[in-house]
Amino acid sequence: MDEESEHDQTRHAVVHRPIRKLGDPMLREIARPLCDLWTPKLRELVDDMLRAMLANGGVGIAAPQVGESLRLFILASRPNERYPYAPFMQPEAIFNPEIEWASEEVRKDWEGCLSVPGQRGRVTRAQRIRVRCLDPSNGESGVREYRDFVARIFQHELDHLDGILFPDRLEHGEELVSEAEYLKIRGLSAGTPL
Repeated sequence: MDEESEHDQTRHAVVHRPIRKLGDPMLREIARPLCDLWTPKLRELVDDMLRAMLANGGVGIAAPQVGESLRLFILASRPNERYPYAPFMQPEAIFNPEIEWASEEVRKDWEGCLSVPGQRGRVTRAQRIRVRCLDPSNGESGVREYRDFVARIFQHELDHLDGILFPDRLEHGEELVSEAEYLKIRGLSAGTPL
């Protein structure tokens, strides 16, 4: 094996940061705003977050979930085993987000979370949102709009930055179920994509 091949293998074998789980105090903190965008350390964090999210079948991940109390998350809807009907989008790094407007039209639907493994819950979220966040290319504040499933992901990830987990949003305790019970409710069997 030549040197270049060994280097390529090492580069691809990078281990992602572990995902913090329910009960970890960092998941209940209000994350700090970002001041400097796209420093080498921040680029590395975004890459680590994306790897951790992809390795675990997520469609979004927030910095506190990987141990960094920063107002940053990745929004990356795409079909996968956990969300087979998710629309595809290129991953977006979202810096210092805030919701400016949310539609009165809401929908209650199932959510899961990499930090709350093995559970699903029915959470009510706005169907459309207008958000403000920093543009990573120039550090300027900009406005974006999201709808439906992508809006749901955005709201879920923003909650992480405020120390809120999806079970906190449930209207009734019986709306939190195990993954096995969720499969029964959805009429699926184990091994069927969620």
